[in-house]
Amino acid sequence: MLLHPAQVVALGFSLAVAIGTTLLWLPVARRGAGAATFVEALFTAVSALCVTGHVVVDTRAHWSTFGLVVILALAQVGGFGIMTSASLLGVFASRRLGLRSRVLTATESRGLNLGDVRTVLLGVVRASLLVEVVVAVLLTSRLLAGYDRTIGQSVWEGTFLAISSFNNAGFVLRSNSMSDFVADPWMCLPVVGASVIGGLGFPVLLELRKQFRFPQRWSLHTKLTLATTVPLLLIGAVFLTVNEWHNPATLAPLDWWARPLAGLFQASATRSSGFNSIDVSAMNGGSWLVMDVLMFIGGGSASTAGGIKVTTFALLALAVYAEFRGEPTVTVFGRTVADRVVRQALTVALASLGVVVVATLVIVEMTRAPLDAVVFEVISAFATVGLSSGLLVQLPESGQVILALLMFLGRIGPITLGAALALRERTRLYEYPEGRPIIG
Repeated sequence: MLLHPAQVVALGFSLAVAIGTTLLWLPVARRGAGAATFVEALFTAVSALCVTGHVVVDTRAHWSTFGLVVILALAQVGGFGIMTSASLLGVFASRRLGLRSRVLTATESRGLNLGDVRTVLLGVVRASLLVEVVVAVLLTSRLLAGYDRTIGQSVWEGTFLAISSFNNAGFVLRSNSMSDFVADPWMCLPVVGASVIGGLGFPVLLELRKQFRFPQRWSLHTKLTLATTVPLLLIGAVFLTVNEWHNPATLAPLDWWARPLAGLFQASATRSSGFNSIDVSAMNGGSWLVMDVLMFIGGGSASTAGGIKVTTFALLALAVYAEFRGEPTVTVFGRTVADRVVRQALTVALASLGVVVVATLVIVEMTRAPLDAVVFEVISAFATVGLSSGLLVQLPESGQVILALLMFLGRIGPITLGAALALRERTRLYEYPEGRPIIG
């Protein structure tokens, strides 16, 4: 009996989490004597595999080289997607890809033609490695030229940061994340570029590579992703820069030219990378609220980013716009969007919102922590972002386990729910009489 593709995705992630937790639980994975606690190992493994970046211990000080390699490997596997990685192994081993594997891979890489999966998988690897190598070279060169690092240290840190940024993993080999580079565009901009590219989604990247000079030929998915991503990034950057401009704990101490750079960096981090170059816990309440919204939206479908995805948000916004105008259907870029697709977007958004509300309620009642800080932590975990209001390290182990579960659900939830909805489509042979309840 074949498992539902959504079930296979969940089982694949669960197995990877179990393996990662076991490896990080070994004494060899921790720097110093003894082993990490089970919750530390579990939380870190989930955070790395779900490319979140949430940490309950200092990454560089707590984990040994072996532990860091495990974390990096989990982030890379999580970025590719469990099904994508498994199918790649099948391609290299047998040079044949069966129908079942193609269906499972298409579940992870939604929107791709089943007949093109083999080509797509190889393209995914090439595109990912190309971006990671280019960014690693840029970061390594800058670390060598501008910071007191040896060649080996620069290569290791530059490579680690390149893989982490492209996969939107958020792990950094420094206790203060990217704060040491807050005013260094040669370090910040490559990280921003890698995280944005990784957050666009593999279908968009592959289409741009083939049709970059012919935007009129781009698919509706690519046009919608780009048309939503760019404004959200710019609006977030402008708002955070203006709102934090005079905050003495964040942007005020920086030179005037470095403040927009820090604002852009933090806006890009909300898409799912989770890096921070300023103290997030000291940001204004309005900035937290805007970041909550940006984190919940997330990045592109079939990407390394989390959230409900920009296409889901765009379709819901277009549906509202069409309803205000009294139009019977949702149209965009000369195309009519099927009603079932809008319903799927609404289902994903409301289901995700429900998970966030329930988790927030549980943690608030458990800890009596401030509501805004809890909401920030919950959305950051569910959207696999990794930014923290400072509350995470203060939570009891039960609260950290809840956040780990949120990261897991946030990574596989939209994938499994979207696949389940798509595969359960059915035609009804009859319709009930139309009813019109009062709305509003």
